[in-house]
Amino acid sequence: MPNVVNVRFRNRGKSYYFDPGELTVQTGDSLVVETSKGLELGECVEGCHEVPEEGVVQPLKSVVRIATEEDLRIAESNRRKEKSAFGLCEERIKAHGLDMKLVDVEYSFEGNKILFFFTSDGRVDFRELVKDLASLFHTRIELRQIGVRDGAKLLGGPGHLRAALLLLHLPGGIPARFHPHGQDPEPVPEPHQDLRHLRAAHVLPEIRAGRL
Repeated sequence: MPNVVNVRFRNRGKSYYFDPGELTVQTGDSLVVETSKGLELGECVEGCHEVPEEGVVQPLKSVVRIATEEDLRIAESNRRKEKSAFGLCEERIKAHGLDMKLVDVEYSFEGNKILFFFTSDGRVDFRELVKDLASLFHTRIELRQIGVRDGAKLLGGPGHLRAALLLLHLPGGIPARFHPHGQDPEPVPEPHQDLRHLRAAHVLPEIRAGRL
């Protein structure tokens, strides 16, 4: 049977399977893991254990290493940057007169992407806002509109936002569906099952960095 660990990101309920390789990983360890979007820092919520073969879709994403002091320093630095980015984004939302409420900001571990989560009563044309944010932070920007319930979950409620709607992805193409960090311990529902509390998809035209 495959040997796996369960990893959770940012203390948000849902955990994912990863392959520990030759590492001995214990519950509570901070881990740097490989994901579909690059390296991320997560917490091991269940150490090395075996699961039935049929419960795992190979190949599993890997645990790269048990987090070092430098990894933890980077993560803490990112949390500080998120607070600053939150305030700057709120200012730009107000300047553009947009009817949207910023809920949370996430820096990727490697610092090559920032995600801004927001709620709104309707659809929002935030293309000019994205241009502003891209010029401020000089990195990839994603804005995601989420439902009010999911906003509460994102800020530490009992659930976990697994797949908010991606409205704009700068630069590059627009993904067709969500991108989990790793692999679910349980089968992953299709997006229409998982997003029942979120708004209907509204994908704005793609903006590429070269046209900013």
